[in-house]
Amino acid sequence: MHLSQFHYLPLTPPFFSLLVGVFIVLVALIQIGVLRYAYLRIGLSPGAAFILLLGALIGSYFNVPIAELPAQQVVSDREVVYFGMRYAIPVLVQWPGTVIAVNVGGAVIPAVMSLYLLVKYRLWGPGLLATACVSFVCYMLANPVRGLGIAEPVFVPSVTTAVVALLLSRRYAAPLAYVGGSLGTLIGADLLNLDKVQGLGAPVASIGGAGTFDGIFLIGILAVLIASLSSWADPVEPARQAL
Repeated sequence: MHLSQFHYLPLTPPFFSLLVGVFIVLVALIQIGVLRYAYLRIGLSPGAAFILLLGALIGSYFNVPIAELPAQQVVSDREVVYFGMRYAIPVLVQWPGTVIAVNVGGAVIPAVMSLYLLVKYRLWGPGLLATACVSFVCYMLANPVRGLGIAEPVFVPSVTTAVVALLLSRRYAAPLAYVGGSLGTLIGADLLNLDKVQGLGAPVASIGGAGTFDGIFLIGILAVLIASLSSWADPVEPARQAL
């Protein structure tokens, strides 16, 4: 496969445009100060928050190939009608190989940001628990889609993350939501389902790409909303700790 074949939008243009619209609204709210404190509570300055969101959108177009599953021959059923009788005849079908890739905006950037938050707030225990809970839910609801790869209902990671993060810690619910939601979706929906990719006929199976990127992008927005709604909790010295 040519390198250009690994670079494509994870969503159709109309749906991707919706995410771009959300990004523009968030940037505007940050600039007028409405969400400034919310991002500071997560550990990001307004400038860093802008770079994070913009990087996720732009990076979603790029996939880095890391492995390739070999082509596979499978037996498919075919019916032949002869004088009113239906006969089942096995037909050998050649499934193309599938390239395993990592999406920059949906996997690399969220993983690096999650590691930063884990180290910054020392949330190793709660972060591991949140990731495990979200991973389990995403794994149970992940759906192999022929021609696409692994897909996940878009709001499943967000809802699960919100509940888990608020139950584990009100003070650090926002960074926990980002860590648990991002890593949990990548692990539960993508990594734990790689064994189901072969035979789906998808030319590229992108970790954090098509099928899960929309959910991961919304996790970043959800973390901000949680930070805004939980502003009554003890502050985390946002002004001094922001990146």
